[in-house]
Amino acid sequence: MTSTPSVRARARSFDAAAGLYSANRPGYPGELFDAVEELSGRRLRGAKVADVGAGTGIATGPLRARGAEVLAVEPGVGMAAEFRRANPGIPLVRGDGDRLPLATAGFDFLTYAQAWHWTDPARSVPEARRVLRPGGALALWWNDMDPAVPWIAEQDERIRVLFGAEGLASRTLPAGPAFTTREIRWSRRIPLDVHLANHASHSAFLMLGPAGTREFLDAERARLGALFPDGAVEERYVVTLAVAVL
Repeated sequence: MTSTPSVRARARSFDAAAGLYSANRPGYPGELFDAVEELSGRRLRGAKVADVGAGTGIATGPLRARGAEVLAVEPGVGMAAEFRRANPGIPLVRGDGDRLPLATAGFDFLTYAQAWHWTDPARSVPEARRVLRPGGALALWWNDMDPAVPWIAEQDERIRVLFGAEGLASRTLPAGPAFTTREIRWSRRIPLDVHLANHASHSAFLMLGPAGTREFLDAERARLGALFPDGAVEERYVVTLAVAVL
């Protein structure tokens, strides 16, 4: 039996697919950033924010657009290069949540968009406490397709069968911080090819390799092509947000 790839190997798998990731991953609705402000009790405008595991900047750009003084933290060479190409005006430093290359008590927010599960909470929680100012907020969120939609639930089950529970990222909140959570629902309408490429940009498929990914996505293309004959897929999402004031 093949051993499960290490968390580090899966996290670094994005470097070879940074362009695919940037072009096809969904963004975030404005309501998410409204909720970050509400649950933290402070505005993003004028706040110092470190966006950790920033990837290609899908969350970093909107944080800056909200008026935050934002710094990106990204460990991957390929992802960092794509970030700098797409966001030339936003500073970026290389590092990760377990070893933040940031000054003590220097930030009002630490944000992790789709990235907390790549950290070791035994290290990343103390690092968050170190880097945040007193009363600063740790905000974690994950953007998942809504399993209440029948076709999405069926596709999720096929993915679970393909990879098993060990092949999927854990979304457990760390013990210690007192998190308040909220769910934000939204949707996007996209070409079928973009929907399939979005899946291909996830670490489980990147680790699976091109042949296995192509086989699975070709079968999905046939199924969804019958369901969406005009070639446009309505992806419905649930963003799960957790905010703790430390």
